[in-house]
Amino acid sequence: MPTSDRLMLAAGLLLALAGCSGPSAPADPGALAGDEDARVSCALAGETEFTEQCDVERVQKGERRELVMRHPDGGFRRFEIVTDGRGLVAADGSEEAVVTPLADGRIQLSVGSDRYRIPATIRPGAGGG
Repeated sequence: MPTSDRLMLAAGLLLALAGCSGPSAPADPGALAGDEDARVSCALAGETEFTEQCDVERVQKGERRELVMRHPDGGFRRFEIVTDGRGLVAADGSEEAVVTPLADGRIQLSVGSDRYRIPATIRPGAGGG
């Protein structure tokens, strides 16, 4: 992927990590920037390798904000953006979403046997934890 495309992807999906600094800081979805949908790396159904095959769509339903991760087979996962320190939660509530910061400036969002890698940053001084 060309550098300009990577920058556009990062700008479109920027999630700031807030809370206590360190590897377990939760995502702060309030800092989600950009209106563009993008493609992200994912490993679906227990796959071990990540490939850029999932599309991300931002959805606004009244006060509720969601990210929809669309799979190449037509399947999808919906995540609600919450501001209670968890960052993202599975919108259907059937399985818990887990957000893990990665060393390369992204977060890994996992639910069930599906994993997604999304560009992210840690905001200095965020959360005060």
